[in-house]
Amino acid sequence: MRLMRFAIAIPQFFSDGAFDPGAFRAYLSRAEELGFESAWAQEHLLGPYPVLRPIETMTYAAACTERLRLGCAVFVSTLHNPVHLAQSLSTLDQLSRGRVEVGVGTGGKRRPFAAFEVDPARYAARFHEGLEVMRALWSEPRVTFTGEFWRLEDAALEPKPFQKPFPPVWYGGSGRNLLRRAVRHGHGFFGAGSSPTAAFADQVRTVREALAEEGRPEEDFAIAKRVYVAVDDDAGRARDRIDTELERLYGRRSADIESAAVAGTPDDCVRELRRVAEAGAELILFTPVFDPAEQMERLAETVIPRLT
Repeated sequence: MRLMRFAIAIPQFFSDGAFDPGAFRAYLSRAEELGFESAWAQEHLLGPYPVLRPIETMTYAAACTERLRLGCAVFVSTLHNPVHLAQSLSTLDQLSRGRVEVGVGTGGKRRPFAAFEVDPARYAARFHEGLEVMRALWSEPRVTFTGEFWRLEDAALEPKPFQKPFPPVWYGGSGRNLLRRAVRHGHGFFGAGSSPTAAFADQVRTVREALAEEGRPEEDFAIAKRVYVAVDDDAGRARDRIDTELERLYGRRSADIESAAVAGTPDDCVRELRRVAEAGAELILFTPVFDPAEQMERLAETVIPRLT
C-alpha cells in the first residue's frame, strides 16, 4: 500500500437556521488537532437537500483554521463564469495564505443547464474553455483570449493567487477523455463519492496509462477518492443511516452510490477502505453524512491508525 493521506469533509448539510458557528469552528479546529491534511467541500446546485455553497463555506473555514488545506471536490465549473470563479478562488488563496485546492468537473449530462444559460450540447467544450480562461487569468499579467464562449481583451486579474502559478487543480469525472486531459493539464484526479471502488480502480488504471503515455512520473500526479462513511458498532444501523442520508442527498436510491459508501463496524470500514487504497487512492476524503464531529472522532480513533 502507498503512504496514505487523509482528509475530512467540511460540514455543509444545514437546514434553514441550523448552522452553529461555534460547532463549525470546533469541528475544524479538532480536525487540525487530529492531523487531517485537508478539508473539502462539495457543490450541489438546485436541489431540495440543504447544502451550503462551497466557496463561502471554504472561506469561513479558512478563518477558523491555520494549517488545514481547503478544497472543493468538485466545483461544477461548467455552470460558473470562469472570470468570477477565478477571482473568487484567487481571493480565497490570498486570505488563506496559499491553502486552497481546486477541484473541477463537468457535472455530467443531468445538470440544470437551462437555469445557467448553458447549451447542453456544448457543456464539455464550455468546461475545458473555462479552465483555459482561469489558468490564463491566474498566471499571465494580461490576457487576450478569443474562444467560443468567452472573449477577453488585455484583461488583468489581481491579485493573483498566493500559490504560484496557481493552486493545485484536481479533475473529477470518469470518462477516459477527461481523465487523459486531467493528466495533461491537472495536478490530480479525484474519484467521486458515488463511484464504487471497482469503478474507481478502472479510472485509476486509465490515469496511469495516460501518465505512462505522457511520460509523466506517477509521483507527479495525485490520486484521491471521496468516501461516504459511517462507523458504528452496529453495522446494520450504520448502513441504514447512511443509505437514508444518501437518498436524501442524491434524490434517489442508487445501488452504485450505496455500494460506494463504506458503513459498518470499525473492522468493516478498515477492510473496505483498504480496498479503496489498493485501488489507487493516495488521499482518502472521509465524508460523514450525519453526526460529522462524532464520526470524525471515531475515524481518528478506530479506523485511521489501522490504515497507515
